This record gives sequence, structure tokens and C-alpha cells, in this order.
Amino acid sequence: MAAAPPARATRGSPAVLKLHSYFRSSAAYRCRIALAVKGIAHEMAFVHLVKDGGQQNAPAYRALNPQALVPTLEHDGAVITQSLAIIEYLDEISPEPPLFPGDALRRAHIRAFALAIACDIHPIDNLRVLNYLKGPLHQDQSAVDAWYRHWVDIGLKACEALLPKERSPFCFGDQPSLADICLVPQLYNARRFKCDLSGVSRLVAIDETCRALPAFAAAAPEAQPDAA
Repeated sequence: MAAAPPARATRGSPAVLKLHSYFRSSAAYRCRIALAVKGIAHEMAFVHLVKDGGQQNAPAYRALNPQALVPTLEHDGAVITQSLAIIEYLDEISPEPPLFPGDALRRAHIRAFALAIACDIHPIDNLRVLNYLKGPLHQDQSAVDAWYRHWVDIGLKACEALLPKERSPFCFGDQPSLADICLVPQLYNARRFKCDLSGVSRLVAIDETCRALPAFAAAAPEAQPDAA
């Protein structure tokens, strides 16, 4: 896959999608990758998770997303929350290229890998958890960093073990899938927190392959307008 396909409207749905995003949110990063891989035309709305006490806490945004989290997708009057639900929705309304390639067993393995990141690593290491450790629980930055690195180390080593024995450019074959879409943002965050990635060499190699693709590069945090 040499380049992202040209932007296009979703099949049967002319209304433009709007993604509410924050440049450093790994969950929003996943959705940006999916949109770029599929070449789906969309608008962006930016929700800064730090400024103004956290713009996600504003009443107008809470009315849109009661969890006060990003991402949120709006499409044709409907609202979808949670990154994996958004990505599966995108895959259903715009099936090519598929983000769940292969037979039923391969698709189950892709989902399991993605969920290992999205449900077991990310939720206990995201911003609101780290802020709670530093705030009400009075942990210093070194303790918070140790917490983060501990769970990332355990989680990523498990993900490396979940990869198929046969090696391929991407997690599960010769094209990016939901697994790769979840992996790249998680490794971005791992590097931000100076996690030791020496024990997950296959994941690091896959991440490098993915980030060389135009679609992944376009979705990167540093490429977002709100990163300035």
C-alpha cells in the first residue's frame, strides 16, 4: 500500500463526517488513521484536553459525548463515541480497503490484538488516570511515569506474543488492519514516556513500516493543526 486513496464521500452517505479530536489522544489518532487509510472526506473539530481546564468538560461537548472523551464522530445527524466503534462504523460504510481482512479466525485475532491495546493498556494509562494519580492520590511524576511504563511493558510484550508466527510487514498480513491502527498510537505514547521497547522488536518494525505510509503520516500528532 504505497499511498492513501483519494478522499471520497462515504458510500450512500453524502453528508460529511466530523471528527472531534485532540492531537495527542491515541484514541483519536486511531480514528484519524482509519479515515486516512480509507480516504474518507471529513471535517475536524479540535477539543484540547488541557486548555481551559479541559475543553472536553465544557457543557456543549458533554452534551455531545457524555463521557467527556475524544474522539467523537458526527455523521448525518448521528453521534458515535469510542474509537473502535467509530472505526468499525467507518469500515462498514466504506468497506475498501478492509480493516478486518482475512477469514473469521484472522479477523478475531485482529480484534483481540486491538482490544489488548484499547481495553487493557490504554484505559489505565490515559490522561485522566495519570492526573488522578498526581492529584487526589498525591503521586509524584516519577511514580506516575513508573506506573505508565509498567503497564505498557506488560501490555506490549503480550501484544508481541499475539502476533502470528509467520512474519509479515503488518501485524496480520500484507495490509494494515485495525491491529496496526491501534499499535502505532500506542507506540507513539510509549516513546513519549520513554518506555523500553527493546523487548518488542517485531512491534517496533511494524510500527516503522506503518508510519512510512502517507495515510499514517498524515494522521500523526505532529501533523495536526491543533499541535501548534
